[in-house]
Amino acid sequence: MIDFLRNLFARGEPALSEAGPRDAAAIAPLHAASFRRGWSEHEIEGLLADRHVIAHRAMIGGKLAGFILSRLVEDEAEILSVAVARSSQRRGVAGRLLNLHLRRLAGMGARTIFLEVDEHNKPAMRLYERAGFHEISRRSNYYQAAGAKPAAALVLRRDLA
Repeated sequence: MIDFLRNLFARGEPALSEAGPRDAAAIAPLHAASFRRGWSEHEIEGLLADRHVIAHRAMIGGKLAGFILSRLVEDEAEILSVAVARSSQRRGVAGRLLNLHLRRLAGMGARTIFLEVDEHNKPAMRLYERAGFHEISRRSNYYQAAGAKPAAALVLRRDLA
């Protein structure tokens, strides 16, 4: 019965909060599961300790459901990584994280946000389009995949001011 209730509440709304270096151990495996080249716990811890990096996490039922990391310098920010656990995908977690993150960056003085995304990552493209990002450049053959044709990285931008 307790497991049933735990699972029931685990499906609730994600709790969003800032992430810090202590979250590196949870973020690293999610990053590794989400990207061709995952970042190590040490790399993520270094980013989270950087005063220019802003990070948020989504927790559902005490487990990491997603995260977003950006670097802010002066009035420009670059989204470095966004990932949502497979079990939490298609539930609005990425959209909530992105919305909170963009508001926080704007509050910190960001006027322009950039990011790169694999041209074949349709869910991410929809997320960013809905959030007001638009393509400004393309890096051909940027993402390499074993046994597949390299994909372009699309450089997206959104102005906050």
